[in-house]
Amino acid sequence: METGVIERELYIEAVPEVVFEVVSNPEHVKRWWPDNAQYEVVAGSTGEISFGDCAAGGKVMALTVVEARPPHMFSFRWTHPTGTSAVEGNSLLVTFTLSPSGDGTLLHFTETGFRELAGQPAVAQEMYQEHVQGWDLFLPRLAPYVASLQLK
Repeated sequence: METGVIERELYIEAVPEVVFEVVSNPEHVKRWWPDNAQYEVVAGSTGEISFGDCAAGGKVMALTVVEARPPHMFSFRWTHPTGTSAVEGNSLLVTFTLSPSGDGTLLHFTETGFRELAGQPAVAQEMYQEHVQGWDLFLPRLAPYVASLQLK
């Protein structure tokens, strides 16, 4: 099984500008993915996301925005050790590429860097499978969340 890339495509019934906000703005991101998110939507911005209550075993993950080109692309690196610069080899790269499609947006998602980050094939495979399960849980939340915004 390939452990280098996770790819997904989703059609979302909203214009790319709206979808870009939902996948990039921390106030929206924390509504469908982590429990909290703090960073600026600017290339080079550093911040963090957290999953669960940190006092009860939750995790805080460093995040660095790589590229923010509204409304076409948003990418970031994460999983690097806090206090270090995110680079290829110490972090995973997540990219959301958005294209107009009919009345909505085709979102292409990728996450790469598993082999480089984990080193050992068994560790890379385990990390890859954890992230496949995670994205299979979180990405399907995007379209309903966008739809809920449009109802307001």
